[in-house]
Amino acid sequence: MKPDIHPTYRLITIECACGNSFQTRANRNEDTWKVEICNACHPFFTGQQKLVDTAGRVDKFLKKYQKFAQK
Repeated sequence: MKPDIHPTYRLITIECACGNSFQTRANRNEDTWKVEICNACHPFFTGQQKLVDTAGRVDKFLKKYQKFAQK
């Protein structure tokens, strides 16, 4: 291997928006890495489904296709 061409692989802290934090190794230059979702709060790992309704899109969809469900 050629010397001095590989990035440094060091220990960093991952901080989730839910408050969970853990340490791992990465080649990022920061000491902490902030993420929005992790294995402690992701629905796939927790088994809980979260329905995020942005600007009433779910209600708009249900209202639009309600007439087809009644037939």
